[in-house]
This record gives sequence, C-alpha cells and structure tokens, in this order.
Amino acid sequence: MKLIFASNNAHKAEEIKAVVPAGIEVVSLKEAGITVDIPEPHDTLEKNAIEKATVIYSLTNENCFSEDTGLEVTALDGSPGVRTARYAGDDSTAEQNIEKLLGFIESSTERTARFRTVICLILNGEQHLFEGVCEGQIATEPSGEDGFGYDPVFIPDGSDKTFAQMTLAEKTEFSHRRKAVDKLVEFLNSTAINSR
Repeated sequence: MKLIFASNNAHKAEEIKAVVPAGIEVVSLKEAGITVDIPEPHDTLEKNAIEKATVIYSLTNENCFSEDTGLEVTALDGSPGVRTARYAGDDSTAEQNIEKLLGFIESSTERTARFRTVICLILNGEQHLFEGVCEGQIATEPSGEDGFGYDPVFIPDGSDKTFAQMTLAEKTEFSHRRKAVDKLVEFLNSTAINSR
C-alpha cells in the first residue's frame, strides 16, 4: 500500500518511515513531486490535519495522510498548541521558539507538558483520525544536538534525557508521533484483513 504523507517536513517523514512496517510505502510530498505549500489556518490540531490531508487528496485523488503536532504546556494553559512551529512568529526558528517558551515559564515550578499528534488518513475517500500523546517535562535549558523543534527542552516521562539527547530509536520508544502512527497502522492492517 502506498500513502502520500502530506508534509514538507523531512524530519517528520524520517520519524514516520522509521516506524511504518514493510508493506506500507510512505511517500513524502517531495518524493511525490508535489510542491504545494499547505496552510494551517485552524485553531485545533484536528482541523489542521484534516485540512492538509484534504488538500493533497483533492490534488492527487490518492490515499494519503497528514499530521499536526502541538506542544501543550500546562503552565501556559496548553500553549503553544497549534502555534507550536510559529510560537515566536511566522518565520521563527526553533531556537527562537524555545527561547520564548523558556522565558515565559522561567519562574514557574509547573514544568509539565505534553506533545500531542493528530493524524488524518484519507483512505478511499473516507477520513479517519488517530491521536498519540507523550507526557513529559520542560527542561530549564536546552540539551542535546539531535532531533528538531522543541526536542532540546522536552524530557518525556520515564527518561532523564531530552528528545535531542536521544537517538532516533530511543526517541521512538516514547514518541507521540509513533503512538499515532501505530494506531494508523493497526487500522490499515484491520482494514486489509477485513477486505480479504
């Protein structure tokens, strides 16, 4: 089965390809030759994921999926949420986003946060949603060289390392994205079994 992944984020594509089993071919927008810039205008992860998948399905009429991920910080009432990638401004870097986040919670003793991923699959024209969550803490300062986004300041529950201090395999053990992808794969497998 081939699925187009409705994202231009190479890091996300790498993470997803690392956990999808043989038999499911994930094709990035770049690999599919699609150069469209997909908007994320909505106020929820679910609506943004649906928007992205719908745009690619309408362009290609092929099975596809998208995801939207947000960092939800307890001390900030769930922010940055849907603004996660653009927290410090529309053209902000990961470093600027992290600096703004740490500045806002610098004096807070409440450091709990979670990454939440919502996947929207459009399979044979039908829409399906899957969610994955990783609970954790925000570190007081960035640590680690790997990963992307807020990985240098996010420590998942059950570890003393930030995501950026982990190998991809280690991060996958905790990953919100993997949990959502696991649900997607489970659904695809059950669909395939039921259609035999």
